[in-house]
Parts: sequence; C-alpha cells; structure tokens
Amino acid sequence: MTRVLTGMLLAGVALVPALAEAADAPLSIRSSFRIGDAGVLCTAQIKPTDPRLTSIFDRGYQLTCRDAAAPIGSVVAVRRAVDLAREPSALPMGPLTCRAEEAASIDGIGTVRAITCRDEAAGLDYRRYSVQRGKTQYLAEGLAGYDPALRLALASVVTDKAQPGAVQVATTEVSDPAAFARIQAGSLDAAGARVEAYTRNNAGRFAESAEFFENLAGRDVNEPSSLAEALANQGLQQSNLGNSSAAERLLARAEAASPRSDGVIQRLIRNYRAINQLNQHKPAAAEAALAVNVAPVAEADQAEQIRNGLITPPLSLAINRESATGQQVAELSSNLTPSERAAILDAQATELSAIALRQEKRLGDAEAKLVDARERIIGVREGKVLSARWLLSEIEVERALVAEARGDRAGAVSAFDAAIAALADSFPDSPALLSAKARKAGFLLRSGDEAGGRALFGEVIDQGTSVADSSTALRNLLAPYFDLLARDGTGTAAAAMFRAAQLLQRPGVAQTQAILARQYSAGNDQGSALFRLAIARTREIVRQEGEIGRLEALAERTTAQDQAIAAGKASLEALKAEQVRLQAQLNDYPRYKVLSPQTVELAELQGALRPGEGYYKMMVVGEAIYALAITKEAARPLKLATSGSAMAADVTALRGSIVRIENGEALTEPFDLKRARAMYLTLFGPVDGEVRGLKHLIFEPDGPMLQLPPYLLPATQASVDAYAARIARPNADEFDFTGVDWLGRGRQVSISVGPRSFLDMRAIAPSHARQAYLGLGENAVAFSRPMAAVADECDWPIAMWQQPISAAELKLAEARFGPDRSRLVTGAAFNDAALLQSSEGLDNYRVLHFATHGLVTAPRPDCPARPALLTSFAPDGSDGLLSFREIFDLKLDADVVILSACDTAGSATAAVSREAGIATGGNYALDGLVRAFVGAGARSVVASHWPVPEQFDATKRLVGGMVNAQPGQPLALALEQAQEKLMDDPRTSHPFYWAAFIILGDGAKPLIPTTAIAAGSIAPTGQ
Repeated sequence: MTRVLTGMLLAGVALVPALAEAADAPLSIRSSFRIGDAGVLCTAQIKPTDPRLTSIFDRGYQLTCRDAAAPIGSVVAVRRAVDLAREPSALPMGPLTCRAEEAASIDGIGTVRAITCRDEAAGLDYRRYSVQRGKTQYLAEGLAGYDPALRLALASVVTDKAQPGAVQVATTEVSDPAAFARIQAGSLDAAGARVEAYTRNNAGRFAESAEFFENLAGRDVNEPSSLAEALANQGLQQSNLGNSSAAERLLARAEAASPRSDGVIQRLIRNYRAINQLNQHKPAAAEAALAVNVAPVAEADQAEQIRNGLITPPLSLAINRESATGQQVAELSSNLTPSERAAILDAQATELSAIALRQEKRLGDAEAKLVDARERIIGVREGKVLSARWLLSEIEVERALVAEARGDRAGAVSAFDAAIAALADSFPDSPALLSAKARKAGFLLRSGDEAGGRALFGEVIDQGTSVADSSTALRNLLAPYFDLLARDGTGTAAAAMFRAAQLLQRPGVAQTQAILARQYSAGNDQGSALFRLAIARTREIVRQEGEIGRLEALAERTTAQDQAIAAGKASLEALKAEQVRLQAQLNDYPRYKVLSPQTVELAELQGALRPGEGYYKMMVVGEAIYALAITKEAARPLKLATSGSAMAADVTALRGSIVRIENGEALTEPFDLKRARAMYLTLFGPVDGEVRGLKHLIFEPDGPMLQLPPYLLPATQASVDAYAARIARPNADEFDFTGVDWLGRGRQVSISVGPRSFLDMRAIAPSHARQAYLGLGENAVAFSRPMAAVADECDWPIAMWQQPISAAELKLAEARFGPDRSRLVTGAAFNDAALLQSSEGLDNYRVLHFATHGLVTAPRPDCPARPALLTSFAPDGSDGLLSFREIFDLKLDADVVILSACDTAGSATAAVSREAGIATGGNYALDGLVRAFVGAGARSVVASHWPVPEQFDATKRLVGGMVNAQPGQPLALALEQAQEKLMDDPRTSHPFYWAAFIILGDGAKPLIPTTAIAAGSIAPTGQ
C-alpha cells in the first residue's frame, strides 16, 4: 500500500545538536521560545552577537512579535551592574528622557525595578525592567506598547521556564506564520537562522522553514556549501508543499552550487531528491536517486582537542549562544562532526529506501531496512541528536504502516504510539506531532475502531487550531475523517467537518479581506488611517527586501548596483523602525488589541444566514472532494462522487466550450450542456431540493471550481432534455440555450473564500465616500511607446493599446448616477501615472468601474505573468499599465469595484505577490486583480472568468442592469436579473455572454444604499 494519504511530508534532517526542544527543557538551553501562551504570537530568539554581552556567562535575546517588522525589545542576562536608565538599548531610537525609577510587580518573579523613558522626537515611550538573581542582572527593555511581552519575556528568562500569559498588544494581523518566520529569520545571525530552519522543518512547520532557508540562500551566495544547503532545503519545502517541479529545479541549483568534494551536502541533495520522488509515489525513481554515488567524508576529529581545552569556532559560537550551566557546557561540545552528519544522512537514506520498498509491497525487505536505519541512527550519539529523534519517529510510523499491511493491528498501534511519544517529547505542539496523531487516527478508522479514530481526529483538529503552520502537514491526512463524517451525515458531523475544514484555509484574498474588515472595524477614523499606514510600510519592507535580494543575486554587479544595495539596506532598516513605531502607536486604539477569531463555528455562520440563503463550501483533500451544504436551519456533510483530477478535466472542457482564444480572437463552441448537468448533479445532486429552494447561494469554491462560476450549471434535467430535442430538429440553432433552467436563473449567487471572510464582509461598515461613481476606461490609442517607456522583451505588444474597450457602459452608468455624483475618466486622462498621483481622491467614490483590458497571462511563454489593467500612456512616460502592485497601493473606500475586463478573476503568482509587498498567498484563482482591489479597499469586487463579450452589447447590458439597481436592492439580485434577460435572448443565451461575472463578497449588500449620504439624489429607475 502507499503511505496513508498522498503527500508524506517528509522533512529534512536537522543537522544540529540536540539542544532540548521538549516542553519541560530549560529555556537557557533553547535557541528560542514563545513569549506567553495566548494573544499575539511573540517569540524570544537567542542573540549571541548582542554587544552588551561581555562574558561567556552572559546571554541575550531579541523579542519579535507578529506583524512587527523588526524586534520590539530585548532581554539580557549579564554578570555586571545594570544602570536602568543608561543601559544601551538593542533598538534604534533617539535621545531618551526618563522618569524616576519605580518598583513594579511581575507575575512569577515578584518586585522588579522599572522605568519609563520617552523619545520626544518620535513620540514613543519605552519601558525597562530589571531584577537581580544571584550574580546575574536581568534586563528587559523595549517599546512600551509591547509591555505585556516585555514582562512575560523577563519572567521566563529569570525563571528559566516559559511563563503563561496573554500578550495583548495591537496587531494588524497582516502576516501569517510564514511571514512572521521571515521577520524572525532576518533578525537572527546565520547560525541561529540555520538552527531554526532545521528545527521548524523537523517539527513539520514547512512554510516557516522555507522562509528561513530562503533567507539563508540570500545570505550565502558567496559560500558554495552553505548556498547549496539552503537551496536544497528550499527544494525540499517545495516538495513537501506539493510543488515537485519547483523542487527539482531548486535541487538542481543546489547540486550545481555544491563543491564536488562536500560529501555531506551531496548526501543531503541525494536524500532530498529521493523524498521528492516518494512524495510523488514513484518508489523506483526514489531508489534510483538513492543509488547515486557521493563523495566520501574525511575530517580531523576535534573531539580530543576540545576535551584538551581548544575552543574551536563552532564551540565558541555555541558558548556565546548559551548561558553557562553544567548541562549546557556538556551540550556545547556535541556539535556534529561532518562524519556524524554523513552517518545520519546515510541512515535517512536507508529509511527512505524502506519507504520505497513498502510502496512496492516488499514488506520483508522494507522491515529489514527499517531495522538497519534505526541501528545506524542510534549509533550517532546514542540517538540523542535532535534530527535523530525525528528520524526515529519517522521509522516508527513506517513500522506501523508495514504492520498494517501485514494485518498486525497490535504492532501498528504500538509503533504509532512510539512515534507520537517521541515527537511529543522532542517537538511538542508541532505539526509533526499532529501529523503522527492523524496518521494513527486514520489507521484506527481503517481497522474498524470508528470511535477511537473519530476521537483522535477530533483531538488533532482541536489542537491544530492553535498550532501555527499545521495546514500543510494535515491537508492530505484528513480524508479518512471527512469520509467518516460524510457517511454520518448528521448535523453534528457537519459541525465537525466545518471546523476541520478551516485548518485547510489557504492564505490569499481571504486574509486580505480580513485585514480590510479589521481596518474598518470602527469606521474610517484616525486609528484606521494609522492601521493603513502600518500595512503600507509592511508592504514596502517586503518590496525592499525583494529588490535587495534581486541585486545581491546578480552574478556580476556594477558599482552603482553595490551602492544601491547599501542604500537599500539602510532604507530597509529605517522602514522597519518606522513600521514598528506605527505598530506601537496602534496600541492607543484598543480595538486593534483584540484578535480576530481564526475559526468560525457552524452555528455562528448559520446565525448570520438569512431566510432563503444557503452556504455551500467545497474542500479538496488530496484527490477526494468534500462539501458542506449549509442553511440557517440545517447542515449536511457530503463526499462528492468525483476526484480532483476528474473535476479539473470537466472544468477545462466546460471552459473550452464557453470560449477559447485562437490568433487573438475569442471563439465559442456550443456549450457542453450534458457535462454541465453532470457536474451540477455531482455538486448539488444530494441537496438538489434545498439548493433549488434558495434565493441566495453563497458558494465557496475550491480546486478546479475556483475557475468556473456555478450558476452556468443546469438545475433541472427536463430543460437539458428539451434543449437536446430542439437541436435535433433540422436547421436548429445549437447556440440557442433559451429555456435552460440554469442554477443562476431566479437565484442570487455570491462567491466566498472562507466562512470568516464572508462574516467579515457581511459585518463590515459601508463606504463613507460621498460620491457615487467613478468610471475609468477607453484608453487612448497608441502606436508607439513614449521615449521613457522603452519596451523590453517581456512587455506587451503595442497592439494591445490599439483596441480600447468602448466607454459606452461607463457613460450608461454615469447617466444613471447623475453628473453631480459621478465622474468619467477616459482617453489620455485615463493613465496609470494620473491614477497613482490622485490615489488620495479615489476614496471619495463608493463604486469604481474599470472598462479596459485585463492582462492576466504572460505576454510570452518564457515571461512571467504579472496581472495588470491596461491604461493610456502618461504624457511624461509610463508603462501604460496599472499593475498588481500599483493597485494594492491605491487608497479606496469602495463598496464595489467592477472590473469589466478579461479574466480578472485569475491568479497572481507568489512571486508577483511578493513584488507587490504581499508576503502571503498567491498561485490560486482570485489571488490576482481581485485580491489587489480588496487590498486597496474594495468590499466587493465584480470580476470576470473569461474575456467579456462586446457582441450584442452583452457586457453593456449586464453592467447596465447592475448600475440600474434600485436603492437597497442587493447587488447579486441586480446582476441576476440582468443575466436573466440575456438568458432569454437567443443571441446571448450562451453562457459566454451572461455568465462571466462573479461577485466576490456579500452580494446581498446593495450597490446603491438607501442611506441619505450614499444615495443622495439618486432616484429609483424610471423616476
């Protein structure tokens, strides 16, 4: 059998000593720890290079908190006197004016000395605490806005034990665990970052580990072995995330960078190549990868020299990283030698060979290999190295799977329990531990213990909500649980599936909507403006880091480029300092100290649904597809009778029958109604009656359905049969689909990207803009680029600017809203430079409407795709594009943005997102222009899934129907009524003409509110 549920998520070998990671280990022998156990995530990382450390017995920590781009404080433990007011700070700051010293009480350590100082120029307060224990003086200092973190960090370091408590400080919630890991990696020295990278890797925190290795790859460009190691580990993370092709490319780069004589790195790359094959279920290819010859490892053993008193560079670094206790000094001499690293990697290779053999059902050979691998690992420091502990747990999981294949239930349970125990000791509260438990739970279900499996899966889900970065490790392990719940079919099972599904939520537009809701949580006041500025600085930091990385990666650099790197780094430090100050100032607004709930209970969503509304949520887990059909009164879990690849093929075929592009022309085929009906039955057949009874369907797609609007699926077989009978007649028009009972007929449809996002958008305050409408489009025709906008090989051809989209639909909308409450920007005035310069004024409009070309693919196959809207060229030179990055920078306060352009519901790559300063998400539909406009301030976005048609005025009629909505009429209802008119017209009844647009957001909200400020003098249509 294959390893249970696709994607083994094998981690790399942490080639670091076993500095204890267990929950009960003293903090003084750990490289980092969490501050507190609730509230905003803050961590303390050891900082051996702190200049305030003057002896080998001193230690220092820097403190970082989620969403703060730089450290917010520090803690030092030193064997010297500490002047509380004059002790240097680890933070950049101006001259301080300090108040009188006072006494304060901190839980866990009692009375301490305290002082508050102020940087008058920056308008910021700083807080300091000090206490003495024995010969050691402890100092915690940092921004006063982060006082809870300073107190908890000091108490933890003094007691040498993580202290419980909530860090209640302001947060934008703009980052996810991976983005926070990037901040932490940037604030650590290379050795510390490497330890953290491997530790998180082995703990199953793959996305976080990837950020550390990416940071290391940027630092190690001039050190071949270190660069190869970082690139190889980046490749491993990509494999664990399911990107096998990207993994192989990175592994090839690692091999090219690695010195031929470095046997350790060659073994690392060999193993990772095998893992990449195993993650694709290719055991023969994995065995071939493991058979590659690698260089031998030879070294001069330093162990005896160390025992004789020689302080080698690794030992010196370790001494500076740790405080002096007997246990720590004993650990310091345990830095792995090259031969020991090679031995562990060879043991891992043996284990990987066993996995391949098990996949080939050669169980006896697999078991023998596992025994051999275990003996090899125990042979290195008696198996007490951190990486060895993880490998031993992996071997136990493999033993369990072999036992299961042999029908040995007791042996499988025993092996699973051994793996769980090992991980609970070495990696508590980790995705790796949750993964082992989920594997055991799946086995219990398969072996007939339904109650035990269900209970253990429930435990995994409960713990997973508080374990960062658990989604990747669990994504492909939950199918047995979902199978069980779907078979159960009860409301209780639906609630359990609903909760579990939220662990699988991907970052992207959902996170951007959450940030928007948080920004406007109390309207558009000064706090909201400060919040927005903090987010803007965060994006600038990501962009600056990307540009510095791009320049540093150049094989050869000019003097000007070296100067640009130096200037960029100085600017980066200034941006980080300013962003942290802004975060601290947000503490003046208590609403930003309240964390948004990360999960939603089913009852909460049902409470927000109105009569006649239903929420349909899809979940793709491996190849299986599940769904939840939810109404205000009931909920039902489903397993769909299809697979991910089969649905992808169906979606591709349906889109091909809607429109395809040949030689720049949009061509349509007769819509594949039979296939569409089959897809309706697959998705909605088990709940057909409930769906057809809805007035408003909120549809949360996943997988292939992210690329197809659901309302083009036929809801009744009779209408499909009637169409088939009609076109069988002589001279029948097979493009005439009038009479088909589409899902979208008589039914409003909104697109959601997650329950939390939907609730946020339903609750968000409406726009405060006093103008109703801004229409933009019909670019000026251009036959050449301005001199300042010379094209490169990846620019779009100038012909794109020679076929502007007509402003007819914009003029229709302008007439609807009236000249006093609307504005049109067309022709030469519609250029990217003008839009960016006037960005401050764009928030005066509730509705923004773009009628222009959307560029969402790449201009050439070998060029990257960078989503953008086409504009006119600016007089003084521009690229004539409003890019993904530039859209994010716009300042909107819009209820609705209408994108009447081609395929604007498409994706943006993670690389493009990073260029725009967005550290999370990307690579999925709706993560492109839609996400950019949400980030700019749009509560709802109307976007298209394919090129919008001009024939028969189809798009003009659709948009006209929306803007002609009555005050208070739901936007989705206005769109549905406009769509119905096209459905009933034989010329436009093909879905190509009426089904392209979707509404991301809450379509139940009106385009034209009935409030006096927003509606103004707009009269109902016809008056």
